[in-house]
Amino acid sequence: MTRSQMIRSADARAGEAARDRLASVPARADADVLAKVAIIAKQLRRNEDALVADLAAMMAREIDQLDSDPKLVEMLEASVHGNVSTIIHVLANDIPVDHLQPTTAAVEYALRLAQRDVPSNSLVRAYHLGQNSVMRRCYQMIEDLHLDADDAMAVTRHVSDVIFGYIDWITLYVFEAYEDERRRWFGAEGNVLSSTVHQVLDAPEPNVRAFETETGYRLGQRHLAVILWTADDDPQDLRLLDRVARDFAARMLSEGPPVITAVDRSTVWAWIPLGERSGGVESSDIAARVDLPPRIRMAMGLPASGVHGFRRSHQQARSAYAMATLPGASSQIVGFGDRGVAVVSLLAQDLESTRAWVCEVLGGLADDTPNAAMLRHTLSVFLSTKESHLHTAEQLNLHRNTVKYRIGKALAETPPDRDRLDLAVALLVCEFLGTAVLRPPA
Repeated sequence: MTRSQMIRSADARAGEAARDRLASVPARADADVLAKVAIIAKQLRRNEDALVADLAAMMAREIDQLDSDPKLVEMLEASVHGNVSTIIHVLANDIPVDHLQPTTAAVEYALRLAQRDVPSNSLVRAYHLGQNSVMRRCYQMIEDLHLDADDAMAVTRHVSDVIFGYIDWITLYVFEAYEDERRRWFGAEGNVLSSTVHQVLDAPEPNVRAFETETGYRLGQRHLAVILWTADDDPQDLRLLDRVARDFAARMLSEGPPVITAVDRSTVWAWIPLGERSGGVESSDIAARVDLPPRIRMAMGLPASGVHGFRRSHQQARSAYAMATLPGASSQIVGFGDRGVAVVSLLAQDLESTRAWVCEVLGGLADDTPNAAMLRHTLSVFLSTKESHLHTAEQLNLHRNTVKYRIGKALAETPPDRDRLDLAVALLVCEFLGTAVLRPPA
């Protein structure tokens, strides 16, 4: 038996032991304890959405690399939701949990972290942080029941046993899935140069010669970084993404083949060599020149030179990618140089502060209502046309008097003497981030 087989066998035995411990928990509690535990579960279920949101936000905040990608954050929330829902189900119904299966979201999240080379201790730590947070909430709920000391201890012990047993089992399960995926993923031919690319992106003193020898790509030129991904996360599309990246490089008249590395099963990073060519790249021009397949999307940086440019263009592409993967985003190609993307991508990194600022600047225009949306759009066009009622009317195909009326109503909703630049930026933020920064309807 090989060492890897021995490790997997040991992991399997540990998982079975954890499942056995978890399976025996309900049998150790009497009916009175289970009735009180069901009350706790009911309260958890009532606040489940808020609990999941708080846990996911805490994990993303406290653990490095869990908040590095909007899609990862979305998958984290789905994983947390699946695990919390399962725990509540076990507590509420005294079910025989020896037949439990991990939720698809929990396993898929572990696989995605393995593909992204996020350390496994980040995955395990997330589970233990979540366990601690849920237990603290349960302790408070038990206190609120005002039980006598013996009953309180029995309920606390049962809840602790169930939650600890579940976390013990699920972490072993997803960790094994993570390790298997990591061995498979980094053994794949298409990811041999992944570590080489990351070394250039992350190392203080990158080994330029090693990179150029490994990839055949010259760093002493101008580069255009792009990110390509499938909108529906289809894991079978890496070859298609590779083909699209190479076709894009050809249409850009690149100075050689691009560097392409898969980040996960539905996302690739690529760099297009531009030689010493000058000039910028507009996504509108790219859209006219490149016919992407319907399910493929692209985010682009700006052309830049040398090792620093290789890194900077990629950082810009990731900012554009973050904008393109926000809920409601629909553009197939998004460039860092597009109107508003650079500024809004920075503000999107702290949504809570940005939301507060937008509400302060826009007042009633920050409401998430159809009327406020209409007034925001009219005011945004008005400001972009240098406050011309005539040009705004032409652009919106409205009567000039209608535009004057709407602008008057819009400005009446905002605080007096508000700086026009602040208004323009806040309106731009609303256009890109939508409900994430708007005030919910009362």
